[in-house]
Amino acid sequence: MTYLVFAALAVIAGTALAVTGNMIPSFAAFGAAVILAAVSAIATVEAGHTGIVTTFGRVADKTLDSGFHIKAPWQKIVQMNNRVQRSTVSLECFSSDIQKVSALYTVNYRIDKSNAQKLYKTVGEGYYNTVISPELSESVKTVIAKYTAESLIGSRNVLSAEMEELLSSKLSPYNIELVSSALEHLDFTDEFTSAVEKKQVAVQNKLRAQTEQEQKTMEAQQAAERAQIDANAAAEVAKIGAQADLEVTKIQADAAEYAGQKEAAKNKAISGCLTDHLIEYYYIQQWNGKLPETYLGSDNVSTIIGLGEKAVLKAAEK
Repeated sequence: MTYLVFAALAVIAGTALAVTGNMIPSFAAFGAAVILAAVSAIATVEAGHTGIVTTFGRVADKTLDSGFHIKAPWQKIVQMNNRVQRSTVSLECFSSDIQKVSALYTVNYRIDKSNAQKLYKTVGEGYYNTVISPELSESVKTVIAKYTAESLIGSRNVLSAEMEELLSSKLSPYNIELVSSALEHLDFTDEFTSAVEKKQVAVQNKLRAQTEQEQKTMEAQQAAERAQIDANAAAEVAKIGAQADLEVTKIQADAAEYAGQKEAAKNKAISGCLTDHLIEYYYIQQWNGKLPETYLGSDNVSTIIGLGEKAVLKAAEK
């Protein structure tokens, strides 16, 4: 194609030479034509961009990488940014319970370099406003509308993941890759925020009251258990004491019975050994040597008296 251009320029220059008959202007015209053709045949694609080749408005089914390229003078190179691009949008949404929610959502995206010509052919260079912006807005609002306002609180990670999955599926057919996304902020009306705060305070008070009641109940149960344990211990001690007293009483009774039996045996043994002479001996051992002054009765005079008379007689004889 480029050679045809040079040939056409040569023909034009030769015609000019034949008509004018002047060699110098013709050569100048020919040189200018060659330079113009050479410059118009060279195209440069900037770094971070993909070149889209069009011929009289028709998009070629190929792309050009960054660098120098040769093209026909009538071809045009459209450069599309293939870097990761960032966009942050603020959206007004509504929850499933019709509460107004303000969302701040950020996306990082880029085009598919190998199929950039398809995106340019079907959408054009303004693909962000045509595709990304409306699909982004719809995805965020769709996900938020699935939840109540109260359930949205503290669920940003879950919401962000759902939004990214939904938006990615919508952009993929256009050869646009969603690199990452983040739901950076959720905001609610002052009335709703105040209501949520009051509810949280009420819930906390309820939990505190329940905790205190459970503590009191536990302490009462522990006190009852301690009282029961003390009562059982006291009863056991009393039982053991009663059994010990009973054992002591039995032992004492057995000891008394044994002592009585022992004393009886002793007395029996003594009575079996006593004789009249032995009894007189014990009387003498216990007598103080004095005769009684008074006697009652006439029978069975005491052995001591008899013994005393004999002692007196013996003393007189001496």
